[in-house]
Amino acid sequence: MIKIETVLDILKKDKNFRDIVKDGEYFFSYSDLTFDKISYDSREADASTLFFVKGQAFKKEFLEKAVAAGLKLYISETDLEVGIPVLLVNDVKQAMSLIAMEFYGHPEKKLKLLAFTGTKGKTTTAYFAFNILKQSQKPALLSTMNTTLDGETFFKSALTTPESLDLIKMMAQALANGRTHLIMEVSSQAYLTKRVYGLTFDVGVFLNISPDHIGPIEHPTFEDYFYNKRLLMDNSRAVIVNSGMDHFQLLAEQVASMDHDFYGPDSSNQIADSEAFSFEAAGKLAGRYDLQLIGRFNQENALAAGLACLRLGASLSDIQAGIAETRVPGRMEVLTQKNGAKVFVDYAHNGVSLANLLAVVEEHQKGRIVLLLGATGNKGESRRKDFGLLLDQHPQLSVILTADDPNYENPLAIAEEIASYISYPVDRIADREEAIKKALSLTSKEGDAVILAGKGADTYQIIKGKKAAYPGDYALAEKYL
Repeated sequence: MIKIETVLDILKKDKNFRDIVKDGEYFFSYSDLTFDKISYDSREADASTLFFVKGQAFKKEFLEKAVAAGLKLYISETDLEVGIPVLLVNDVKQAMSLIAMEFYGHPEKKLKLLAFTGTKGKTTTAYFAFNILKQSQKPALLSTMNTTLDGETFFKSALTTPESLDLIKMMAQALANGRTHLIMEVSSQAYLTKRVYGLTFDVGVFLNISPDHIGPIEHPTFEDYFYNKRLLMDNSRAVIVNSGMDHFQLLAEQVASMDHDFYGPDSSNQIADSEAFSFEAAGKLAGRYDLQLIGRFNQENALAAGLACLRLGASLSDIQAGIAETRVPGRMEVLTQKNGAKVFVDYAHNGVSLANLLAVVEEHQKGRIVLLLGATGNKGESRRKDFGLLLDQHPQLSVILTADDPNYENPLAIAEEIASYISYPVDRIADREEAIKKALSLTSKEGDAVILAGKGADTYQIIKGKKAAYPGDYALAEKYL
């Protein structure tokens, strides 16, 4: 429950309160209002709900239906004049986050919060951290792949970082389930849309940066993308930063006065020796570590997770055990065909992650390599050029371009755009299942490989704004082995 006086106090302290009006006139008869629910979904609204109007797609008729269901007051940046009072604010997203914290009893103050940001590797590193912390603590996990609020039951996340009302509610549920820590991925969109407004993380980790999520409905420029990611550093008590990342010097200056660790090249925390499934670490995590995920970048992700968890009470033995048992659905999962060829299923969905994936596979597989790839429709358009220019540097590949969440675009048109940057012939097959079947048929011997990139463990395709059922790359690879 939350009283209107408490709501007003929160908004005024945040300098986010404007007025309370009703149909254009100032309104003062609100002192006895209390709310048992908070929501931004008009279908849930009734007389006991404090309702938030958010989003460009919100329609007045949604609010009118809520009023008919008994809604007494709503919070909005504009007066929609529906016959009930509106609490006007300058920024409804800021209001949502701070009011949710109060409504749910400030669970963010009672959990240890660990956040990861970066263009790639967030999910893998979050999984490493979850497995490390669960050795001696009781962590919850919010990740792109899966979310667990009790450490046992996992479900698919709708957003990399949930809306603030949902996020704080999840924190409260995790706390009620006896969780001590919360690990989460924090996207650039989370700061752009203020989903984590007002949160302070105990440890924030910056893994890497490269151009991505740049387009009409995301970030207008790389500068805007990078700026929003760097906000995690400003909102963390201690930070971990990859010294090998692009623009590291900018981050180093930003965190110089903060409690911090650097890892990677030219830092005290680095990988001293490396094999396919193990590495030797120097620095705070000095020792030998076994892991199931191949690739130097995964070893660095493990190092980042270990350093973060060390600050949250994990022992070196916890870190070794957690890293050793970590597997990630859709991240470097490997199958073997009857002819001995390998099939790699990975979520690589931008130029940098694909380049890393190709490097790992080419290091271990010396025969024919078949790459199946697509690009998302109506978002991240810059990836298409990135993919094409990258693949043009790998003329030895057999490339099949196919669908990957085409949304409202034609997957073959997306394929043509990627192909326009490639100077050698590539196949185009719109149906992803048919493309996978074709890709597997092109291998003949041990040393050959098929890379199924982009979808990872997703069991859907986004088509015309909706999630259409899809068996998943791994399941289809098994089917056609």
